[in-house]
Amino acid sequence: MDEWVDAFLLQLQNKNFSPLTVKSYREDLTEFLHFCNARGQNKLRNFTSSTLRAFLATVQTQRNPSRNTLLRKIASLRSFASYLLEQGELLRNPFKLLPAPKRQRILPKFLTVPETEKLLETATHTRMAPRDRALFELLYSSGLRRSEITGLKIQDVDFFNGLVKVFGKGSKERFVPVTDEALAAIKDYLACRQNPQPQDPLFLNSRGKALTGDGLAYIFKNTAIAAHLARKVTPHSLRHSFATHLLNNGCDLRSLQEMLGHKSLAATQVYTHVSVEKLKSVYKQAHPKCKE
Repeated sequence: MDEWVDAFLLQLQNKNFSPLTVKSYREDLTEFLHFCNARGQNKLRNFTSSTLRAFLATVQTQRNPSRNTLLRKIASLRSFASYLLEQGELLRNPFKLLPAPKRQRILPKFLTVPETEKLLETATHTRMAPRDRALFELLYSSGLRRSEITGLKIQDVDFFNGLVKVFGKGSKERFVPVTDEALAAIKDYLACRQNPQPQDPLFLNSRGKALTGDGLAYIFKNTAIAAHLARKVTPHSLRHSFATHLLNNGCDLRSLQEMLGHKSLAATQVYTHVSVEKLKSVYKQAHPKCKE
């Protein structure tokens, strides 16, 4: 079964699945293979509904994952099963009689405007302040994903039109507006770099190499600690804050969907559940009793 997993993951890469998606699928399928090997069921004929039920039961008992994590594992295995069916290696779909739990809706965690301003201010006093100021300003002004911000090249920043060109999930290209403050911070950062070229990575680590996702997370963790924020802060926190603050200030869902790079509007609509302040403001302005 190992060879078929490798072939399946190679197909995902050829279809331009994001590296993070391929990594998650690889981890899930490797865990499933270890389970099958331990039971002496490492042949394709053992890829059955009963084996899947036993595997998922073991995962839930030993690790107690969140519902969404469990759903991701099921999605990985379901995709692998579909691939094997297409290749004629499976005669029956092992998921046909296997019901999946409903996805658990988790509301995005975001920072308030004062908390965001405190985080951005703290980024101007770090060891690599020019880079970190540009990094935080750009993330908050654009709402980019972690992989999108680390994948940017200098040539992707359009200083004249105030845009950044982003390659999102599935290598889909989009243009996202950014603030003048973010553009100014990027210019200041590039002025500190030695002979930067258009094709060079926009953000570098302390060793002069392209900043990675793990490196970005490390920067956020340390900056949040220095800012004395009471909550955990990740690069996605600024993405959620970007979306929530825009909605609270009147941005429409369709425009926000385009900026965030969401494939469906449903993914963007989750932010309507956290924009309570906007609802309260509209309510006070519209309700007759609030005008008295």
